[in-house]
Amino acid sequence: MKKTSPWAWVPSVYFAEGVPYVIVITLSVVMYKQFGMSNGDVAFYTGWFYLPWLVKPLWSPLVGMLRTRRWWIVAMEMLIGVGLAAIAFTLPLKGWLAWTMGIFWLLAFSSATHDIAADGFYMMGLDTSRQSFFVGIRSTFYRLATIASEGGMLALIGWLTGRFSTRLPDMDATRHGWTTALCIVAAVFVLLALWHRLMLPRPADDRKNEKIGTRNEVSGISRWSTFFREFGATFATFFKKDHMWAALLFMLLFRFPEAQLTKISTLFLLDPVSEGGLGLTTAQIGLVKGTVGVIGLTLGGILGGIVASKGGLRKWLWPMVWAISLPDIVYIWLSFAQPTNLYAIGGCLFTEQFGYGFGFTAYMLFLLYYARGSHETAHYAIATAFMAAGMMLPGMFAGYLQEWMGYRTFFIWVTVCCAITFLVSAFVKIKEE
Repeated sequence: MKKTSPWAWVPSVYFAEGVPYVIVITLSVVMYKQFGMSNGDVAFYTGWFYLPWLVKPLWSPLVGMLRTRRWWIVAMEMLIGVGLAAIAFTLPLKGWLAWTMGIFWLLAFSSATHDIAADGFYMMGLDTSRQSFFVGIRSTFYRLATIASEGGMLALIGWLTGRFSTRLPDMDATRHGWTTALCIVAAVFVLLALWHRLMLPRPADDRKNEKIGTRNEVSGISRWSTFFREFGATFATFFKKDHMWAALLFMLLFRFPEAQLTKISTLFLLDPVSEGGLGLTTAQIGLVKGTVGVIGLTLGGILGGIVASKGGLRKWLWPMVWAISLPDIVYIWLSFAQPTNLYAIGGCLFTEQFGYGFGFTAYMLFLLYYARGSHETAHYAIATAFMAAGMMLPGMFAGYLQEWMGYRTFFIWVTVCCAITFLVSAFVKIKEE
């Protein structure tokens, strides 16, 4: 195994893991909104981008069988770089909408595959003690990627748009701002791919499945047969666990209010005051949501992890349910008051995201709890697929609902939906330990 310090690759791999997810799930919403798409269409079409993370368990076993995880990391980062550049170059074209939608799908599948490879490589590339040491490092750099892509990139786009607007019409300036920013990030990903091509170690466990054999080889046939047999057994045992229906409802509906709010909150910040929004610029959204909000989310998650380690999930479930639900009220106030003070707006978003980060801890701990036993890693992957479904399906129709209700009524509706979070939490079964 190549002797490479984990500091040379763990931070950069997990930074590379976070950026495309934010671009596909969050920044695409801003882009399509700025290019004139309605709220309903934005939420519906960008909601489909969750699908690769939903079906990720179906192809995750193949990543380790067809190639090394090291190969997948480098290849996906290069493909992400090419994809970002492709979006940039297709934005000025006549059929830009269809082109960018297709390329965002490619980016989503590439990002989900990178997740699979990176997490598997992390376990193979580090011994147990180093895995424990670097778990906080990888989480920190993933959060930094979120701030850099949602906060920093939106600020960059806003600045570039402002510079281009001095000599171009508003829509052309916006298009040039997005094109330039995407090209910059594309170049970063190409450099990351080249860096990891040089610096990633070559664990022996990662190389043993590099070739699965040809169709004529008995070993290859045997391996595929074993794969499909174990694949079926993994799903069968997942759905035979105790209290399965209560657990599935919890996975799908615990974040039902947040799934609707996540898609609409950015659109609310962008829409002009005359249409019920706050009329913020791209750079301002990058500051209050992409930076202040993400910091609140991170701090809430850290606190949630600390208190859960002291008393366990069963003790902290209800405080976390209240934490993830009650702060949604800030959007009701924002929609009625429509403040222009960035400190007030940032404070509201920090509060809501801090509560979400604290409450989301209960959700993630339950996924780990439910996955325990045989096929633990695969069962956790299946559980995260239900997590993605719980975000994807409500979010797809949230835009049409908001257009029908208006922002004020919609945010009241989201707060009322918090009753569903309480209901599924009441039925979930958690043992004393």
